[in-house]
Parts: sequence; C-alpha cells; structure tokens
Amino acid sequence: MQKVLNMEEAAEYTKYMNPKVARYIKERYGETFECYKNYSLFAFQIYDIRQIGKAAGQVMVYLDHEDLFFLCEGERAYKRVFELASKEETNERSLWSFFLRLFQNDMDNLEDMECEVADAEMAAMVRYNENYIHKIIAYRKELLRLKRYYEQLDVIFDNLILNENGMLTQDGLSHFRILAGRTSRYLSYVINLRDYVTQMREAYQAQIDIEQNNLMRLFTVVTTVFLPLTLMVGWYGMNFTNMPEMDWKYAYPVFIGISVTICVSMLIYFKKKKWV
Repeated sequence: MQKVLNMEEAAEYTKYMNPKVARYIKERYGETFECYKNYSLFAFQIYDIRQIGKAAGQVMVYLDHEDLFFLCEGERAYKRVFELASKEETNERSLWSFFLRLFQNDMDNLEDMECEVADAEMAAMVRYNENYIHKIIAYRKELLRLKRYYEQLDVIFDNLILNENGMLTQDGLSHFRILAGRTSRYLSYVINLRDYVTQMREAYQAQIDIEQNNLMRLFTVVTTVFLPLTLMVGWYGMNFTNMPEMDWKYAYPVFIGISVTICVSMLIYFKKKKWV
C-alpha cells in the first residue's frame, strides 16, 4: 500500500505499521532516521526552493516490505508531497521517484540564484545602494535554509544506502546512491554560494570603508588648508592697539594675498602627494 496522509489521518493506518511508529507519529520528531528489522522510519523538513522564504513542512516516511506511507504535517507539506508522489510497482521505486521529482529543477534554481547574486554584486559596485546589505542578509538566510535542507536529505540517503535491514534491492541501492551524489553536489553548491555571498559582504564593507576614508581625507585636507588662516585670524583678532601693520594702507590687500598664497601652495603640495 502506498499512501500520502495528513498527520490527522495517520491514526487510521497505524494498524498497517509497526506499533512503535505510533509513538513517533504522536511526538512528531522533526528529523530522525530509525532503522529496524522490518521497517524504516525517517522524517525531514520539506521545502520548495522555488518559493523563497516559504515555511517548511514536516514529512515522515514509513517504509516496510508491503507499505509506503508519507505522513505530512500541515496543508502545504501535504499538497507538495501529493504533487510529487507517484505509485510505482514497488515501494522503493516510488520512494526513489518521489525524491527524484523533489530534486527536479533544483540545479536550475540554484544557478538562477547565483546569477541574481552576481547581478546584485555588480549593481552595488557600479553605484551605491543602501538596500544592498539587506539583500545580502536575505541571501544568506535563504542559503542557510537550503544548506539545512540538503544536509538532512544527505543524512537520510546515507542511512538508506547502508540498508541495514535489507529493505532495498541492489537496483534500489544504485538509484539512491545517485540521489545521494546529487544531494552532495547541491549541498556543495549551496556552501560555495554562501561563501561567495560572505565575500560579497566583506567586499561591500571594504568599499564603504574606502569611501569613508576618502571623505575623512577630504575633511582633513580642508581643515589643514585653512588652519594657517585660522592662526592668522586669531593673531590679528587679539586687539593689540600698537600693531604697526594695522596703520599700513596695504595691510588688508597683503593679508588677502598671503592667505590666498598659503591656500594655493598647500593645495599644490597635497596634489603632488596625491592626497586630493
């Protein structure tokens, strides 16, 4: 028997399962893999990677020599599993077909995400975008979700391939080894993409630091250029009545000329030093 069930319907089919399974269904373990003599039981969080940010749903799979049950928690998980599940001639074939459909277009979606991340990086390098850091956080959050998703499936396939209770035939083991290899590649792809996003964040932060340093350097140059003028203003602002140059008729033009000369000279010096 092959069935896709809600958790609420599971009680009606516990008579077809090992009695120990009822405890797992009741407690609803998040992620587990149990291998017994006559059956295997495992649970995982199912995602639709095409829908970024959508909540996951828990799926528990019961497999013995006669039955294959998909026990789904939540309407979203039920619809997703019902869409992917198909009845084949054997239970192991149906289980393999389910995971094969689950992985359909995953690589295309991951490549699309990589292109989206690269485009966002290019746009940020061309022009400043204050929302860029929020995009990076969103990418990292989504990639962390995918990392956990593929990690749990990788563990499940590793345990299935061990085949400690002999539930799978040699053909079934070959098929699940292919799925395990594919999962490992997806997981490596996600980890590499997550590292790339981390490097993007560091590069963007470095660019912001450079811009801030350039701005601070500009303020420093402006302050330095006008510092001698501040000294001169302070000198002649002391209101000494016997300063001889105050009675000279060319004092004001000379003061202006000296001020302009100092500013121009310092700007030329800073230009040669490539500070401006």
